[in-house]
Amino acid sequence: MQRCQPSSFFSLAIRLEPLQDQLHFELGHSLALYLLAFGGLLLVAVLLDDLAARVRVPGILMVLVLGLLIDNKIQVSAQAQASLLSLSHAEQITQAALVLVLFFGGLTTNWVEVSAVIKPAVRLATLGALLTALLLTLVMLGLGIAEGNAGFSALLPKALFVGAMVCSTDASATLALLRPMASRLPKPVLDLIETESAFNDPMAVILAGFALALAGGEGLNSATLLTEVVRQFLLGILLGFLGGSLTTQLLGSRMSLNTNSMLPVVSLALLMVLAGGTTLMGGSPLLAAYVAGLVLGNGSGKDQLVLEEAHASFAKMAELLLFLCMGLVVAPEDVVKAAGAGLLLFLVMQLVRWLIVHSLLLRSSFSGSERSFVCWAGLRGAVPIALAINAWASPVSWGKDMPPLALAVVLCGLLFKGLALVPIANQLGLSNRVVASSSVSSSS
Repeated sequence: MQRCQPSSFFSLAIRLEPLQDQLHFELGHSLALYLLAFGGLLLVAVLLDDLAARVRVPGILMVLVLGLLIDNKIQVSAQAQASLLSLSHAEQITQAALVLVLFFGGLTTNWVEVSAVIKPAVRLATLGALLTALLLTLVMLGLGIAEGNAGFSALLPKALFVGAMVCSTDASATLALLRPMASRLPKPVLDLIETESAFNDPMAVILAGFALALAGGEGLNSATLLTEVVRQFLLGILLGFLGGSLTTQLLGSRMSLNTNSMLPVVSLALLMVLAGGTTLMGGSPLLAAYVAGLVLGNGSGKDQLVLEEAHASFAKMAELLLFLCMGLVVAPEDVVKAAGAGLLLFLVMQLVRWLIVHSLLLRSSFSGSERSFVCWAGLRGAVPIALAINAWASPVSWGKDMPPLALAVVLCGLLFKGLALVPIANQLGLSNRVVASSSVSSSS
């Protein structure tokens, strides 16, 4: 074997040093570009959200448009281009963001305050979300079979995923629009809208996960598939309860962890450990985050207001990132192509929403106008966005079609329902009544 002479090593080092310097220079500037781009986009998103609140326009609508208008391609060097946000990174960001959103939803669900509407809200969030997903699944199956694209077994996972993806509502978009007139609206109606949206997100996650498992379950029998899905979500509930209980005990102790400055840091760190540990053990981190927030939010021995204010900021940042990610990774032309299907799905959703709400609240003490307003207030938001990106990142063949469809549905809801929400409340006569306290009968 021929040995290299010392001079050859020296000449090789001379050739490599400029290359290493250039590579370090390009990588450093690429990182600087990413920091500048995402920091700037997040700042603009915050400003747009604040502007939207002033003009009573859904903030997420403006953030979505911002993401769609920004070119996802950046010039990292004279010879190369790169995506500002890749699909794999978008999937990871949405998973982490959804953990924060669901944890905050559980954290702000106060059993005492919503006790008057807890039964009808739970009915809408569980049975209502399930029936909504199943009815939409039947409609999608019917349309698919009528087109003759595939058989029943091939269409079922996709149809079920579409139904699950859009079956949950988003209270943040609705309540942001209603905030200027919240004091003039019936308190039980607002509590019902908020509580329903907090509880129906896990149902959407469960059904969407089952649909993706069904789509990728070739070679698995139904018993194995069902056992896997049930195990995943039972573990999520169990670990979420244990994590929430442990966090409550830790923050309620006499340690310095329960100071106002440390509460957000400790709770966020424990949430990260819980989500990561649940994922490694095969459970659902999203469901674990929601259950942990529910336990922590109804515990004692801590400053609840400080905790909610901190996680409200985390959840708002997560929500803005979700819609920025969707706008960046989805091409505007794909949204235009999916506009027809999105509009059709939106109209079917509205009809199903009307049937479900009026049926499940028929024997409650909510009036007809209040039920109609609850139907109209069922806006879609962050959860369909995150689930759509998860489907796109999965190996299923139809996953790439979900983000444009989800984005089209969310945009239709924000344009046709969100902008008309306050006028509808005035037309139904709800904004003229001030309800100091009201007990809602939730007898079934």
